[in-house]
Amino acid sequence: MNKHDAERRLAELLMDDMPVIEIPARPVAVAPDWFVKMREARREFLKSLTDSIQELSFLNLSQDAFMGLIQGIKCPENLSLRFRRPLEYGGEPNIKNMFLTPRFPYAQNMDRFLMEQSGKATIWIPNPEKKVYIPVRMLGGGDGGNATSDRLSAIAAQIAADIGMV
Repeated sequence: MNKHDAERRLAELLMDDMPVIEIPARPVAVAPDWFVKMREARREFLKSLTDSIQELSFLNLSQDAFMGLIQGIKCPENLSLRFRRPLEYGGEPNIKNMFLTPRFPYAQNMDRFLMEQSGKATIWIPNPEKKVYIPVRMLGGGDGGNATSDRLSAIAAQIAADIGMV
């Protein structure tokens, strides 16, 4: 598979705007404490999403789900936290190696895309530019603004002020 083939397959899987990177498909041993590190990184990553309000507004989260998300308490069930580079291929459990995406169908299609490359010498992995991957097809809208975005921006601004981020 080359980059063009990978991008074409992602387009078939409804992610034609998803950048990819090529990595060697050489599994490495994952550190025994990976889960502990991943849990801490997950919490830090979720808290860091206060700078991604624009993207989060397209996920149609309830106020409770949004607050749990940016407080690092809980990732909503309809979202998937992903590693840019899987741990078994040398990725680290840290916030720079994570992104959030809608679970259905996008996270499931990413899994399908990776499984289709099983047995190859190199693999192409999804690597979105931002912390939250929102497929371009979800960004449509119409006239009248985005009350959800406005509401979430106000909430995020208040949280940032409360914890001294501004």
